[in-house]
Amino acid sequence: MKFLVETYGCTMNQGESAELAARLCSLGHQQVVGENEADVVLVNTCVVIEPTERKILRRLRHLRDEGKRLIIVGCMASVNPRQLHEEFPGALISGTSDYPRFLNVLEGEFHRCGEAISSGRHGQLVLPIAQGCNGSCSYCITKLARGDLVSYPLRELVRRVELALGQGTKEILVTSQDTAAYGMDGNDRLPDLLRAICDLPGDFRLRVGMMNPDNLSEILDGTIEAYQHPKVYQFLHLPVQSGSDRVIREMGRAYTSQAYMAMVRRMRSALPELTLSTDVITGFPGETENDHRMTVGMVGQLRPNIINVTRFSRRPGTVADLMKGQVPGWVSKERSRELTRLRFQISSEINASKVGRTYSVLIDEKGKGDSVMARTDDYLPVVIKGDHELWQRVDVSITGYASTHLYGAMFPGMEN
Repeated sequence: MKFLVETYGCTMNQGESAELAARLCSLGHQQVVGENEADVVLVNTCVVIEPTERKILRRLRHLRDEGKRLIIVGCMASVNPRQLHEEFPGALISGTSDYPRFLNVLEGEFHRCGEAISSGRHGQLVLPIAQGCNGSCSYCITKLARGDLVSYPLRELVRRVELALGQGTKEILVTSQDTAAYGMDGNDRLPDLLRAICDLPGDFRLRVGMMNPDNLSEILDGTIEAYQHPKVYQFLHLPVQSGSDRVIREMGRAYTSQAYMAMVRRMRSALPELTLSTDVITGFPGETENDHRMTVGMVGQLRPNIINVTRFSRRPGTVADLMKGQVPGWVSKERSRELTRLRFQISSEINASKVGRTYSVLIDEKGKGDSVMARTDDYLPVVIKGDHELWQRVDVSITGYASTHLYGAMFPGMEN
C-alpha cells in the first residue's frame, strides 16, 4: 500500500505524523509524496482557528471524491469525531489521546506486507514530550482536543533521542502544547530533560518549542542554564498574546505584561544572541483601541525577531466564544495589519545588523530552486545558494537579508 501524509498545524502534529508514518512503514507500506501515487492519505488535522478547519474539510472532501482511503487524526478528530464519522464513513479516525491504541489499529487494518521501509525526514527528529497542557486559556480549543497535561517519561524520551542520533540525526525539535509545563505532573522538569539530552554524545542541535510565560517563570534559572549549553539553539518562543494586562486576564493567562518583559530581559542578559519569537492575538473580545495601542507599544519595546500575528477566531466550546464585546472582523483585520507591518520593520532592522558577520551554521533544509536553508546557533534562517549536502556544518558570511531570513555565502573551499 502507498500512503501520503499531510500535516496541518503545529510542530507537535508533525512529530505525531512522523510516528504514525513510521508505524506504517514498519509494516512494509510505502510513503509517497504525490497525491496521484497514494492509495491512502493520512491527514493530521488542526482546529486552532476556523479558516484552517474549513481548509482541511475542503481537502478531505476532495480526497474522498478522488477515491482515496482516509486516515484522519489530530485535533479535529478529537473535537469533532461525530461530524467526521458521518461525512467520511469509510475513514479511520483517531483523536490525539487515542494514539497508543490507534497504532495497534493501524497494524490490524494494514497488515504487514513486507520488510520495513525507511520513513521520515532523515537528520531531524521531532520529539513530542507531553500530551495536553495545564492551562485554561479562554480562547483555546486545543485544550479541548488534547486534554490535561500528561508528560512522557524522561528516560523514554532520552532513549528515543539516543536511537535517532545513532541513525544520523543532527537536529532535535522538542515540542508540546507548552514545553515549559513538562514534568509539572511528575518529578523531572524541562531543564532536566534538556540536560539529559545534551549529555548524549555527538554533534547535534536541540530546538525547544513554545513555552507559556507563567510556567517558564517557575523554571527560569534552570532554563537559562540549559540554554547556555552549545547544543541548544538560543531560540525562545514565548507568546505574550497582548500588551494589555486586562486582556491577558480575560484570556485566562496567568502573568502580566511586566512579568513577561522581566523574563525576556533575564533571558537576553544571559543569552545576548537570543532569537525571540512571540505570538499576538488581535480582536480578542472586549479589546479596545487603547488595549491595542498597549500591544503595539509593547511589541515596539520588546523588538522580537518573530511575531506570529493571529486574528481572534471564535471556537465552539471555548469560554471566549460566548464572551460579550466581540470585535468586528474589519477592526481585527486593521489591527493585525498594523502589527504585521511593525513585525516586518523590526525583523528587517535586526536582520540588517547581521550583514557582514560570520556564523557556523547547520544546513537542515532544501530551499527554493538551487538553494539550501541553514540555521545559526541562535536559529536564524540563512539561505545559501547551491545544491549543498544536508546536515553538514559550514561557515558562512552574511551577505544580505530579508525580513524573514538572511543570505549567506560559504567560504571558498567549503563547497561540495
